[in-house]
Amino acid sequence: MHPLSTPLRLREVELRNRIGLPAMSTYQAAPGNLPDPRWHLPHYLTRSIGMGLVIVEATAVAPEGLATPHDLGLWDDEQAKALAALADVIADQGAVPGLQLSHAGRKASRSRPWGPGGDAPLAEADGGWQPLGPSPLPFADGYRTPTPMTPAHLEEAVGQFAAAAARAATAGFRLLELHAGHGRLLHSFLSPVANQRGDDYGGDFTGRTRLLRQVVRTVRTTWPAELPLVVRLSVRDFLPGGWSLEDTIRLVLLLAQDGADLIDCTSGGIARPERRPTGPAWQAPYAHAVRRDAGVPTAAVGKITTLEQAEQLLAEGCCDLVLMGRALLVDPMLPARHDHSLAPAPYQRALATTTVGPADGHLPPEL
Repeated sequence: MHPLSTPLRLREVELRNRIGLPAMSTYQAAPGNLPDPRWHLPHYLTRSIGMGLVIVEATAVAPEGLATPHDLGLWDDEQAKALAALADVIADQGAVPGLQLSHAGRKASRSRPWGPGGDAPLAEADGGWQPLGPSPLPFADGYRTPTPMTPAHLEEAVGQFAAAAARAATAGFRLLELHAGHGRLLHSFLSPVANQRGDDYGGDFTGRTRLLRQVVRTVRTTWPAELPLVVRLSVRDFLPGGWSLEDTIRLVLLLAQDGADLIDCTSGGIARPERRPTGPAWQAPYAHAVRRDAGVPTAAVGKITTLEQAEQLLAEGCCDLVLMGRALLVDPMLPARHDHSLAPAPYQRALATTTVGPADGHLPPEL
């Protein structure tokens, strides 16, 4: 059996193969931060064909934790009911339905990334709101200075993650991911770039990791014991004095004790401007290092665009799971072309007899 086709078991959940769709925000939520059935249902249904895992996009645990007004939310029962429809369509295609929980922290109150003035801070007159963070340090020039979180704020945030996790289980999701990367709230507490507190939630490694560890442990009390919990970590910052790979490995050993089952290894995003390297599968070495040095299962992400790349990463022991993002946005049938049996019956004959693109490089005359 090819490595990509090997099932992966996490607690009592089995993924039928080692390829997954990572959480990617589409910024298409309906009013009330609900899934829009005209968009989200077909989007996630088509991207579940042939997949082992599909993680629904970053879903805020509180209104102030939204990155943009167009994000999904999970702080009330109406949202949970609507999200259950997404879990259903994913499971109907044979993939495990996952959900990413997020709090944007000091990256909150932004516009959608496209259009004039996109991916920019929202003024109050345009529907913006006051972000929260570890310290009064804005994410970038022009962004609002976040309100430093008090002990009451922190206790509330931990409870918000736990309550959202309980709703996610009720909605039928079978894997949960906590977003602790890309400069969002949990990452901002980890990084000295954003966290300059002098209390129990800042200072040294123990203080800066306290909030994430509390969230993991508390979520484990509301998320079913038989279901896996994933943490997405920015394994390093690309700024002087920031969070490091060595910090990540030290933290992952603790998170495994707290109840995390797999680490989704991304990087960067703590502040702007920031310069990052890039290239094919450029972040995969981070997943390899965490897997090797912490002994915890990992997912590799980042410009993995072909199934051959994914097979190689798994065969070399770099990771336990490959998450392919943009490639599957463009070509959701990629896994099913690898194994036609994973496609719905009406598609199987077409997959077996059709190539993608004209074989001779020319357009057919009728086009």
